[in-house]
Amino acid sequence: MISFLLSLLALVAGYFIYGKLVERWFGIDPERITPAIELEDGVDFIPLPWYKIFLIQFLNIAGLGPIFGAIMGALYGPAAFLWIVFGCIFAGAVHDYFSGMLSIRHEGKSIPEVVGHYLGEPARKFMRGFSIILLILVGVVFMMGPASLLANLGGEGLMAKSGFWLSVIICYYFVATVLPVDKLISKIYPLFGAALLIMAFGVGGMMVYNGLPIPEIGGDFAHPRGLPIFPMLFTTIACGAISGFHATQSPMMARCTTNETLGRPIFFGAMISEGVVALVWAAAAMSFFPNGIEGLNDVLNQGGAGLVVKDISVGLMGTLGGMLAILGVIACPITSGDTAFRGVRLILADAFNVDQSSTINRLKLAIPVFAVGIALTFIDFKIIWRYFAFSNQTLATVVLWAAAAYLVSEAKSHWFVSIPATFMTAVCSTYILMAPEGLSLPSMISYPVGISAAIAALVMFLMRVKKQKAMEISLA
Repeated sequence: MISFLLSLLALVAGYFIYGKLVERWFGIDPERITPAIELEDGVDFIPLPWYKIFLIQFLNIAGLGPIFGAIMGALYGPAAFLWIVFGCIFAGAVHDYFSGMLSIRHEGKSIPEVVGHYLGEPARKFMRGFSIILLILVGVVFMMGPASLLANLGGEGLMAKSGFWLSVIICYYFVATVLPVDKLISKIYPLFGAALLIMAFGVGGMMVYNGLPIPEIGGDFAHPRGLPIFPMLFTTIACGAISGFHATQSPMMARCTTNETLGRPIFFGAMISEGVVALVWAAAAMSFFPNGIEGLNDVLNQGGAGLVVKDISVGLMGTLGGMLAILGVIACPITSGDTAFRGVRLILADAFNVDQSSTINRLKLAIPVFAVGIALTFIDFKIIWRYFAFSNQTLATVVLWAAAAYLVSEAKSHWFVSIPATFMTAVCSTYILMAPEGLSLPSMISYPVGISAAIAALVMFLMRVKKQKAMEISLA
């Protein structure tokens, strides 16, 4: 229990202390006019109150990630606490803050355009394709999952058919993708975001009240399925620590932010809040079931993370808690899936310079995107989706390197960004070498090669820094 409570305090302190430092190192300008005001178009660029933006950002980046990922990561025991705390503060929140603030600095552009500005045209093209593929995968899977859950709620006739619910969800996604952000998203998403936070605080409060035996840091970190902590834990818990998907969502809210001083509560704060949610669910998963982590492993084998959420919610908060859990498991992926498709529309609009104030132009981009998405619902995603964890963290790594390049361009210290970028490079490189969906190489090869790749990336970056400084001196 002490480790859990100290971890919560560390996340809160991270927002007020490290968040303030990151804000200072970035160099906010309260007098600078933001894209929400300068480029207001009544569709995507719309000034919104900061608390609404925070709740929308929180819901967009969270979904089921900090719940399901944290539950799977809980199999590693209290090591999950360490990754959530340190990953969230020093990597994830920094990543989210820079992806949002750099978008604000560059006319609200989507993340591929921002990355391209600092890492060059090849990186821009890579990120465009990579981000679009990732977002379509997210959107399609978040169509199929909720549709299946809704069909299994006990209805009859059409209500019991996943195809019916899939059609309903696709129609909703399309409307949410095309409509102005203030017509639907800004009205209902803050409510869902608040509900997700309330559910987490409810689970956390009852867990502490009932005195569940939450394991302490320093205990057994062995995974019951024999999976190594590095790099598997760092890809299993993405949302709640660091996730590249967030970088595709931050520019949406960057287009609604009215002052740079709001970046810390919106972007840094939403990530810290997600870390709190992940920490609560990781602790609950470790301590709720008989036999602790072994009991959690048994339940996961029986019914997956969804069953874990239901059992914990009903067990700690009663029938009402169970109902909220089921609704959350359905609503959260839907509210991330629709913004995934919206993100694809915005990336394509930025790439091809298509004005989005026109409904016709929005439809021209949305219709082919949804045609691809609908076609993909007929394909078995079990194998393809296994690559999501690696792809997600790879995108986050690229964004961190772009943020480091920005700091160099501003003649500022880059180390607080380049160090987590190097670490995440090691994680991604080692994962693809070791994982079954990768090269399946033994650890004695994967570890040294993965770490060497990270060191090589850092050396190349430092050489670029040195070259840029030399050019500045010659021009002076």
